[in-house]
Amino acid sequence: MPMASVHCRYLGEWVGTKHRWGLAVDQAEREALLRYAASCPNARITYEPAL
Repeated sequence: MPMASVHCRYLGEWVGTKHRWGLAVDQAEREALLRYAASCPNARITYEPAL
């Protein structure tokens, strides 16, 4: 995949933001995130909870 590292970083930032702020994910978004994440097997997501 072209620009895979950028793609995986964006996906990680998206998921990290969702976790940090406790944002909901609907079924369609969850399925899309899982599908895209399959191309990022070594990605790690870190975040700090919002205060």
